Amino acid sequence: MTAGRGPATRQNLLALQRRLERVGKGATLLRRKREALVSELFRIAKPAAAARVTIAESAARAYPVLLDALADEGQTGLRAIGWPDRDLLVGMRPGQVWGVPIAEIVRRPPLRRSLAARGTSPAGTPLSASAAATAFETLAELLLDAAGREALLHRVGDALSRTSRQVNTLERRLDPLLRTQLTAVRRTLDEREREEHLRLARLLRRRA
Repeated sequence: MTAGRGPATRQNLLALQRRLERVGKGATLLRRKREALVSELFRIAKPAAAARVTIAESAARAYPVLLDALADEGQTGLRAIGWPDRDLLVGMRPGQVWGVPIAEIVRRPPLRRSLAARGTSPAGTPLSASAAATAFETLAELLLDAAGREALLHRVGDALSRTSRQVNTLERRLDPLLRTQLTAVRRTLDEREREEHLRLARLLRRRA
């Protein structure tokens, strides 16, 4: 952001004063927005951190079970057991948090299924494959539940960073620049006024 000084006139002086007032009001509003975003970030950060721990623990349990299933059936056998693929349809709802666009998952199907729901027979399905399927369905549910919160966390964090940059630009760059220009215009106008007074005083003395 830059601001041209312009000529040293009363009109330019008033324009600089009005612009300085707008910068002050804008900085105040952005500081309030930044405080609100910080509060929102702290509100969602703790549940997000807890969800990450739960996801990490679930993944740590799921992958060893998958290795056991791969050892028993191999990759080709697990693919055959997992066939056919299924589509997961989720319901989304758009929203805003302090002007930040978000999308919230409001409806999702259950991911964990029984052997009957998977279409596999208990006799023909190894216990390791069934355990791996259950473990990864549980992990997928946790990931899906955390997706909206993680997206909100990133968006609020980006908005907070952008708002902080805007506040710094207004307070540390534009505000001092405008004040310097305002001081220079006032000084120039004051000098002109003094010169005009001296000129009038000399004219009066000559006439006297």
